[in-house]
Amino acid sequence: MIKRTISKLAQEAGVNVETIRFYEKKGLIQQPQKPIQGYRQYPDETLERIRFIKRAKELGFTLDEIAHLLSLEELPCSQVQALSQHKLNTVQAKIKDLNRLEKALIELLKQCNNNEDESCCPVIDSLQP
Repeated sequence: MIKRTISKLAQEAGVNVETIRFYEKKGLIQQPQKPIQGYRQYPDETLERIRFIKRAKELGFTLDEIAHLLSLEELPCSQVQALSQHKLNTVQAKIKDLNRLEKALIELLKQCNNNEDESCCPVIDSLQP
Protein backbone atom coordinates (compact mmCIF):
# COMPACT_ATOMS: atom_id res chain seq x y z
CA MET A 1 0.00 0.00 0.00
CA ILE A 2 1.38 3.34 -1.08
CA LYS A 3 1.05 6.28 1.28
CA ARG A 4 1.28 9.83 0.05
CA THR A 5 1.18 13.40 1.36
CA ILE A 6 -1.80 15.62 0.68
CA SER A 7 0.00 17.42 -2.15
CA LYS A 8 0.96 14.13 -3.82
CA LEU A 9 -2.61 12.86 -3.34
CA ALA A 10 -4.00 16.01 -4.94
CA GLN A 11 -1.63 15.65 -7.89
CA GLU A 12 -2.50 11.98 -8.45
CA ALA A 13 -6.23 12.61 -8.09
CA GLY A 14 -6.21 15.66 -10.37
CA VAL A 15 -7.66 18.00 -7.75
CA ASN A 16 -6.18 20.73 -5.60
CA VAL A 17 -5.29 20.48 -1.93
CA GLU A 18 -8.22 22.71 -0.96
CA THR A 19 -10.60 20.21 -2.60
CA ILE A 20 -9.20 17.41 -0.46
CA ARG A 21 -9.59 19.51 2.68
CA PHE A 22 -13.15 20.37 1.64
CA TYR A 23 -13.97 16.67 1.13
CA GLU A 24 -12.54 15.97 4.58
CA LYS A 25 -14.74 18.66 6.15
CA LYS A 26 -17.81 17.28 4.31
CA GLY A 27 -16.98 13.78 5.63
CA LEU A 28 -16.49 12.34 2.14
CA ILE A 29 -12.96 11.20 2.96
CA GLN A 30 -11.17 10.62 6.23
CA GLN A 31 -8.24 12.71 7.31
CA PRO A 32 -5.42 10.46 8.53
CA GLN A 33 -3.87 10.97 11.93
CA LYS A 34 -0.97 13.42 11.96
CA PRO A 35 2.21 11.72 13.11
CA ILE A 36 4.33 13.30 15.80
CA GLN A 37 6.87 14.20 13.14
CA GLY A 38 6.25 14.63 9.45
CA TYR A 39 3.11 14.88 7.36
CA ARG A 40 -0.17 13.03 7.21
CA GLN A 41 0.01 10.09 4.84
CA TYR A 42 -3.01 9.21 2.70
CA PRO A 43 -3.62 5.58 1.69
CA ASP A 44 -4.62 4.20 -1.72
CA GLU A 45 -8.24 3.98 -0.56
CA THR A 46 -8.42 7.76 -0.23
CA LEU A 47 -7.15 8.20 -3.80
CA GLU A 48 -9.75 5.74 -5.08
CA ARG A 49 -12.50 7.48 -3.13
CA ILE A 50 -11.58 10.87 -4.59
CA ARG A 51 -11.63 9.34 -8.07
CA PHE A 52 -15.09 7.91 -7.29
CA ILE A 53 -16.28 11.36 -6.19
CA LYS A 54 -14.92 12.97 -9.36
CA ARG A 55 -16.63 10.38 -11.60
CA ALA A 56 -19.92 10.81 -9.76
CA LYS A 57 -19.67 14.62 -10.10
CA GLU A 58 -19.05 14.21 -13.84
CA LEU A 59 -22.30 12.23 -14.01
CA GLY A 60 -24.10 15.16 -12.38
CA PHE A 61 -24.42 13.91 -8.81
CA THR A 62 -24.24 16.59 -6.12
CA LEU A 63 -21.86 16.18 -3.18
CA ASP A 64 -24.82 15.37 -0.92
CA GLU A 65 -25.93 12.67 -3.35
CA ILE A 66 -22.37 11.35 -3.55
CA ALA A 67 -22.19 11.19 0.24
CA HIS A 68 -25.41 9.19 0.17
CA LEU A 69 -23.99 6.88 -2.52
CA LEU A 70 -20.86 6.33 -0.44
CA SER A 71 -23.00 5.45 2.56
CA LEU A 72 -24.69 2.76 0.45
CA GLU A 73 -21.46 0.89 -0.34
CA GLU A 74 -22.42 -1.97 1.96
CA LEU A 75 -26.14 -1.94 1.13
CA PRO A 76 -28.07 -3.71 -1.63
CA CYS A 77 -27.74 -2.52 -5.20
CA SER A 78 -31.48 -1.82 -5.32
CA GLN A 79 -31.04 1.23 -3.09
CA VAL A 80 -28.26 2.58 -5.30
CA GLN A 81 -30.45 1.84 -8.30
CA ALA A 82 -33.32 3.85 -6.82
CA LEU A 83 -31.08 6.87 -6.26
CA SER A 84 -29.67 6.53 -9.78
CA GLN A 85 -33.18 6.28 -11.25
CA HIS A 86 -34.19 9.47 -9.45
CA LYS A 87 -31.09 11.22 -10.83
CA LEU A 88 -31.90 9.96 -14.34
CA ASN A 89 -35.46 11.31 -14.04
CA THR A 90 -34.06 14.69 -12.98
CA VAL A 91 -31.59 14.75 -15.87
CA GLN A 92 -34.30 13.79 -18.38
CA ALA A 93 -36.55 16.59 -17.10
CA LYS A 94 -33.68 19.08 -17.49
CA ILE A 95 -33.05 17.85 -21.02
CA LYS A 96 -36.71 18.41 -21.90
CA ASP A 97 -36.53 21.92 -20.44
CA LEU A 98 -33.34 22.65 -22.38
CA ASN A 99 -34.91 21.37 -25.60
CA ARG A 100 -37.88 23.70 -25.08
CA LEU A 101 -35.50 26.57 -24.40
CA GLU A 102 -33.51 25.73 -27.53
CA LYS A 103 -36.64 25.77 -29.69
CA ALA A 104 -37.78 29.06 -28.18
CA LEU A 105 -34.38 30.67 -28.76
CA ILE A 106 -34.23 29.42 -32.35
CA GLU A 107 -37.65 30.94 -33.00
CA LEU A 108 -36.68 34.23 -31.36
CA LEU A 109 -33.48 34.41 -33.39
CA LYS A 110 -35.47 33.83 -36.58
CA GLN A 111 -37.69 36.73 -35.58
CA CYS A 112 -34.59 38.87 -34.93
CA ASN A 113 -33.18 38.01 -38.35
CA ASN A 114 -36.45 39.10 -39.99
CA ASN A 115 -36.85 42.18 -37.82
CA GLU A 116 -36.47 45.42 -39.72
CA ASP A 117 -37.24 47.69 -36.75
CA GLU A 118 -33.97 48.19 -34.82
CA SER A 119 -35.83 50.04 -32.04
CA CYS A 120 -37.71 46.87 -31.16
CA CYS A 121 -36.12 43.52 -30.27
CA PRO A 122 -38.15 40.28 -30.37
CA VAL A 123 -35.99 38.73 -27.63
CA ILE A 124 -36.61 41.62 -25.26
CA ASP A 125 -40.28 41.80 -26.23
CA SER A 126 -40.74 38.11 -25.45
CA LEU A 127 -39.38 38.61 -21.94
CA GLN A 128 -41.72 41.50 -21.12
CA PRO A 129 -44.79 40.58 -19.04
